[in-house]
Amino acid sequence: MKCRHCKINISIDLCNLGFAPVSNGYLTKSQLSRKETYYPLRVGVCEACWLVQTEDFSSPEELFASDYAYFSSASSSFLAHAKSYVEMIVEKLALNSTSLVCEIASNDGYLLKNFHEKEIPCFGIEPTLSTAEASEALGIENIKEFFGTSLAEKLSNDGRQCDLILGNNVFAHVPDINDFTIGLKTMLKIDGVVTLEFPHLVRLLASSQFDTIYHEHYSYLSLHAVNKIFQQSGLRLFHVEEIETHGGSLRVYGCRADSFRLEDPSVKAILLDELTFGICRAETYEGFQAKIINIKKSLLEFLLTQQANNKKVVGYGAAAKGNTLLNYSGIKPDLISYVFDGAQSKQNKFLPGSHIPILEPSKITAVNPDFVIIFPWNIANEIQAIARPLVSPETKFLVAIPELKIL
Repeated sequence: MKCRHCKINISIDLCNLGFAPVSNGYLTKSQLSRKETYYPLRVGVCEACWLVQTEDFSSPEELFASDYAYFSSASSSFLAHAKSYVEMIVEKLALNSTSLVCEIASNDGYLLKNFHEKEIPCFGIEPTLSTAEASEALGIENIKEFFGTSLAEKLSNDGRQCDLILGNNVFAHVPDINDFTIGLKTMLKIDGVVTLEFPHLVRLLASSQFDTIYHEHYSYLSLHAVNKIFQQSGLRLFHVEEIETHGGSLRVYGCRADSFRLEDPSVKAILLDELTFGICRAETYEGFQAKIINIKKSLLEFLLTQQANNKKVVGYGAAAKGNTLLNYSGIKPDLISYVFDGAQSKQNKFLPGSHIPILEPSKITAVNPDFVIIFPWNIANEIQAIARPLVSPETKFLVAIPELKIL
């Protein structure tokens, strides 16, 4: 296995999660009787550039199909986060009706609709048909292709270089991270800005967030790795912010290497924090597999105990991270009978691998569970606010990561 950035042989194994199906590959009832494809799920670390990455066995077209079920607008907290970002960046960059904004992996228009309402010209690049059509229904232009250098050159030649290019939780999702980053530089105006948000590798390691590992996430990013990738592609970082989305993320601000923008102290500060944490030391990555095994054991022991006591356990949030946890742990409907989710695109389907039925939230009342495991633990407060009024006062909510904990 060679590093997807620097092409050096991968020398460190972070973890091996066995075999798993595509994490967002939700199944209809008729599909349950068909063959389901599983792929190895292994993660390695490059000692040359410190990019943490999956070993590739599947294509982007298999992972991001036309009926892609993840809709960003399903989370009220993420909608609020997107709106807050737009208010901030419009003021910071003085964007107006003469500007041009592009979001890569624009999903269902959850963020671009805020630019659209301000009459700031914008368009999205979104290859999944289901979400792109939802965005177009809001009046937002969408290019239904995967982004890379080829598309960036075409758009640039058509006069569509941008003042702002943004990508929330997409940088980790691209198999050719070099081509993607060169594409960003190609499509950026000379003094334009790119902002990317991605889960921070430091938080993944510190909080044992192994459930954020799945095939759609090709890379697990530190600022050290992103800095190297940007520099090689003709971009440079000038500002970084730590944000709380997805269990702890970074928002990086980049520009072309020849831009007038000056680097502020935040870049060196977070690079130093990473060095102190040990992001560039091989021993930092040792022992992560053991932590994963302990989480699996704790969850299984809890579920088997509740089953022996005739207690009902359900899940809430049919999230990709939940599928990683369930499939690695070998959990089936005999231990968790249902998962409830507010996204209509997932309801009345079945989780990949585990085949646990997904129901709309209102049906949780009739089930009357004793325990509700919140799989998207990063929005546990949001989910409790929705689900608590629907269940008995005796029902307990819990999360499994970074440790099994009743909330």
